[in-house]
Amino acid sequence: MLRTAHVKIATAAAGLALLASACGTTSGGGTTPSAGGGRAKPPSLKALGSVGAGEGTVNILAWAGYAEDGTTDKTVDWVTPFEKETGCQAKVQVANTSDEMFEKMGSGTFDVVSASGDSSLRMIYAGKVAPVNTALLTNYADVPAFEKDQNWNSVDSVAYGMPHGWGAQLMAYRTDKVKPAPDSWSVVWDPGSPYKGAITNYDSPVDGIAAAAVYLMSTKPDLAIKNPYALDQKQFDAAIALLQQQKPAVGTYWASYTDAQKALESGTTVVGSTWQIIVNLAKADKAPVESVLPKEGATGWADTWMVDAKSPHPNCAYLWMNWETKPDVQAQIAEWFGEAPANTKACALTTDKTHCDTYHAQDEAYFSKLWFWSTPQSDCLDGRTDVKCLPYSQWSKAWSSLRS
Repeated sequence: MLRTAHVKIATAAAGLALLASACGTTSGGGTTPSAGGGRAKPPSLKALGSVGAGEGTVNILAWAGYAEDGTTDKTVDWVTPFEKETGCQAKVQVANTSDEMFEKMGSGTFDVVSASGDSSLRMIYAGKVAPVNTALLTNYADVPAFEKDQNWNSVDSVAYGMPHGWGAQLMAYRTDKVKPAPDSWSVVWDPGSPYKGAITNYDSPVDGIAAAAVYLMSTKPDLAIKNPYALDQKQFDAAIALLQQQKPAVGTYWASYTDAQKALESGTTVVGSTWQIIVNLAKADKAPVESVLPKEGATGWADTWMVDAKSPHPNCAYLWMNWETKPDVQAQIAEWFGEAPANTKACALTTDKTHCDTYHAQDEAYFSKLWFWSTPQSDCLDGRTDVKCLPYSQWSKAWSSLRS
């Protein structure tokens, strides 16, 4: 496996701006509710009709590790070959949060962005990104159907981007400390957990509160939570109560993957939320660590290449999306970044031939167990109209209070 020194440090929820009430949001579990039912619809924007000659430049806003040009590691470079083949000079700016992406898109400063699910629908409803013409996306047919027409990349079956890659928020555990091997999140939520003080959580209001809601969906069915990102007041209060109950047992809240890796390797952390890449790196350092997707399911993230609604270089933007999702390039990115590639033809080209098995790239059943990051809004995205759900501003406020 290639070095993954620049895996996304996803502080995606830190300091997010308040959302306009018309902003859309996402859900997980493989369902796509309509944008109708009284909810605002995205502005009417047109997709590119055909791809012509490149304009000579493409301005890219991306997570670290998605547009490598050999600067980080001279052996890791798929930008330079793109520039040579297309004539589009890539100007890359790395974003540290989803909110940074949201704020910077829509002005024509950038052409494309690698948006995660906690910002993609906000961009769509705010008119910051345009629909895409999937007929012009040369690798779209190679993306599994279960990744398409999802409500982090589409609205009413209109595609707004090219799927790029995805991953799960798993549970990591030290095999020498946590016995028997766990299959449930109960080891981190049970107030009587024997691992008190050595439990870790991801430091994010969206993921943190949704993770509690996912557990409650399974253990407190009377709460009737149908979507962990659509919580009415009673459901939200239950999730916060669970987090407050857990807090004394949490040793660390992590945002940097390197911190999470070091904590697992040192034994400071013995169980808690993780990414597969963190576990891979810890195991490469001979730490007794494994990961599991607990039986209750989990949260997750899915990234999509989207085109700025005012893109000054739309031809180069499409050329970039097509390049970035070629099988050979996807194979490089998937291993460097640590994710499941959207283009599953990449699986035959990875250096580690078990990479796609490890990341479940072609496993629809596994994909369906994940609730991909979403931005909560007052209009309940599970379709309920008889109650209001708590918007992101309330999630952020509650998380800040919890962490203080």
